[in-house]
Amino acid sequence: MNDESVKHRVVRGLLLCALLLATGAPCAAMPAPAGDTVRIQIDAKARGTPFPHFWERMFGSGRAVLSLRDDYRKDLATVKQATGFGYVRFHGILDDDVGLFQLGGKGQPFYNAAGASGGDERPVYNFSYVDQIYDGLLARGVRPFVELGFMPKDLTSDPKALQDFWYHPNVAPPKDYALWDGMIRAFARHLVARYGIAEVSQWYFEVWNEPNIGFWAGNPKMPTYYTLYDHTARALKSVSPRLRVGGPATAQAAEVADFLKHVHQANVPVDFVSTHVYGDDTADNVFHTRENIPRKDMVCRAVDKVHKEVLASPYPKLPFIMSEFNASYANLPNVTDTVYMGPWLANTIRACAGKVEAMSYWTFSDVFEEGGVVRTPFYGGFGLIAEDNIPKPAFNAFAMLHKLGDVQLPATSDAALVTRRADGTLVLALWNYAPPVGDGASYTAGRPKGAVRHFEIDVSSLPADARARVWRLDETHGNAVAAFDAMGRPDFPSREQIVQLRGAGTLAAPAQVEPHDGKLELDIPPQGLVVMELR
Repeated sequence: MNDESVKHRVVRGLLLCALLLATGAPCAAMPAPAGDTVRIQIDAKARGTPFPHFWERMFGSGRAVLSLRDDYRKDLATVKQATGFGYVRFHGILDDDVGLFQLGGKGQPFYNAAGASGGDERPVYNFSYVDQIYDGLLARGVRPFVELGFMPKDLTSDPKALQDFWYHPNVAPPKDYALWDGMIRAFARHLVARYGIAEVSQWYFEVWNEPNIGFWAGNPKMPTYYTLYDHTARALKSVSPRLRVGGPATAQAAEVADFLKHVHQANVPVDFVSTHVYGDDTADNVFHTRENIPRKDMVCRAVDKVHKEVLASPYPKLPFIMSEFNASYANLPNVTDTVYMGPWLANTIRACAGKVEAMSYWTFSDVFEEGGVVRTPFYGGFGLIAEDNIPKPAFNAFAMLHKLGDVQLPATSDAALVTRRADGTLVLALWNYAPPVGDGASYTAGRPKGAVRHFEIDVSSLPADARARVWRLDETHGNAVAAFDAMGRPDFPSREQIVQLRGAGTLAAPAQVEPHDGKLELDIPPQGLVVMELR
């Protein structure tokens, strides 16, 4: 880039900053000379490919009983409005704090799988909290993606098999599969009776959570999980063949090929396949290699792996759902709390498109207790919304990327998504990926490393009267963490500070830009995301 072009861009930046200040909009620092220029050529009338919004069909959340809380439901409604998502998945619908299963009713024996008497108690089912949980979701336009777990204490084969989460769910196999089958059938029958088969047939029933690691105490792990899956799938289908069941819901994109081989050989029903992966899972665990896969590439490398395994299986058209994903499986404040998530999410969408039916971001809210009660709003929680309904940069990234169209057009850069809506509006996502500032468990202040990137966009077949609107997410736009830093990162912000943080986390109104002969230019700082709408 020559000195003259740098001078012109600095002048343009000063003029734009003055214009923004005149309208009351925030103004970022004067753009620095770009490290490189990204040129993107677009034909507005090009034939595209379908681009379903697979990344926002579904979200995860903590455990079932949390959905009864008012702040959970407020966050659910906020994310629903921003993304239009249709399903939510959480742990623990069978946990004792939901109260579904107990043994009681003295004098009425139950019978085990062999037909012998199992004792002098019978199962007693209580659907009070189940109904409140699912009623609350459906009232807000969201359906359950039902993860069937964990083990009720009256049904467990090992009362001491407790997982490390703060609420310590039991992860042992059932002590009697006749009891387990009966519970699954009673649960499904109740749902169909309350909501109707036309509704419940649109739900998903996923058997357990991550049985290949510490969430399943069966030994050996996967063979005993297959027993659980087989019983569960057959019990559900005995209530209605229209109920959708799947698995194996494994961690680290593991065991999918073997699971599909098993259900095929055993002739067990399967309606979808699911697994999980995170950006900091290791190549050793996911691919059994020694390579170093960057955080920005890991999720979609794993999606590609599972996609190919499904295609090579006896079920090549089986829907594939990545029912947990995020940039990190740990609480890393410099990752999940920061504007880093904007480019990370956009790049993930670009690289995973066409290979997965749905991806469930873990999680939509920091109303979440796996590590205990939340102690501070920004601790690296998984949610899009921090405590006290404060939108994080990740929430703004989802809200911005929701604007993308449903047809994808060719793009000449791997830092861009080019889409078109049904009305002909072009929507572009552009980003400047840079690694997190710090990768440890504690927050590290500082600016992301990297240079500003200059984007030159040339759109052919664009009408002469076209106008552009530009939304930004970066250090100075839509970033509540910057305001939190300025406050000194208080553990317990005051009510006035909470209001300020909500305001700082809100996206600014879009800037209005006029193309000249179909050409536009803009700069994006490191870890910045831009969504542009060309009408």
